[in-house]
Amino acid sequence: MNRLIFAVVSLLLVLVLAMSTLFVVDQRNFAVVYSLGEIREVITEPGLKFKLPPPLQNVVFIDRRTYTLDSPETRPIFTAEKQSLVIDWLVKWRVKEARQFIRNTGLDLRNAEARLSPIVQAALNEEVTKRSVRAVLSTDREKIMQGVMQRLSDDAKNFGIEIVDVRIKRVDFAASITDSVYRRMESERKRVANELRSEGSAEGEKSALMPIVNVK
Repeated sequence: MNRLIFAVVSLLLVLVLAMSTLFVVDQRNFAVVYSLGEIREVITEPGLKFKLPPPLQNVVFIDRRTYTLDSPETRPIFTAEKQSLVIDWLVKWRVKEARQFIRNTGLDLRNAEARLSPIVQAALNEEVTKRSVRAVLSTDREKIMQGVMQRLSDDAKNFGIEIVDVRIKRVDFAASITDSVYRRMESERKRVANELRSEGSAEGEKSALMPIVNVK
């Protein structure tokens, strides 16, 4: 009986040990193998893999799918004419080099996005400040996104990140500029109304004088 119990326990221990050494890598993930706290290997190919049992080796998985970063706040950006615009943007990104990503941002994706956001904003400032309002709103929108994409891609490589896409979602006048535009529109409306009233008065006076002129 004791031998049977010993055999069963031994078998269970072997099974537990075997299970702790095997793991499956999904095609949507990187598998980062740690050995005594240091990165030993990054596995990119999916399938059944082998490692030493804990605590000798542990595995951490990083999602390699695409993430979307939205502009966290609406900061005014000045154009070449010193007009203030508010621009909402989004960036699509993914982890490219897992080892470099972990060393620079850790395992928290929020740290990566916290690093990307100011780079996007700085690149956007650089592109917008050399253009007119008209260019930002219409003709150069695509060029602005391409410029931001290029700079962001270069900087993101340092974090092990690949930039997939950069998009400008919305461009609005800042509140002060909007008020100024409304004031100009209101002024123009009043000017046109005054002109119409003046023309109407002139026509009325002309009509009133016509009978007098025609009296014989």
